[in-house]
Amino acid sequence: MSQKKLVKQLLKKLDKLESDREKLIDKLAKALDKLDKKVATKKTPAKKAPAAKKVPAKKVPAKKAPATKKAPAKKVPAKKAAVKKPVSANEAS
Repeated sequence: MSQKKLVKQLLKKLDKLESDREKLIDKLAKALDKLDKKVATKKTPAKKAPAAKKVPAKKVPAKKAPATKKAPAKKVPAKKAAVKKPVSANEAS
């Protein structure tokens, strides 16, 4: 096939994919609109008939144990292990 024919084929495929994409976007938009309508209809009846308000039970605050102060831990410098470098054969001679 010549390059011109290949380019034409690819352009046709691209156009088809773009049209499919637009169709899918439209479908999604319609589905979202339906969902929004369903959510809106579910919320409005709940507002029309409010349930009797329940009086929340009084919460008793939990008693905290008296805070005990801890003495700050003494920082002891860590002992560093002596690192011995291996002597290479070149340096020994």
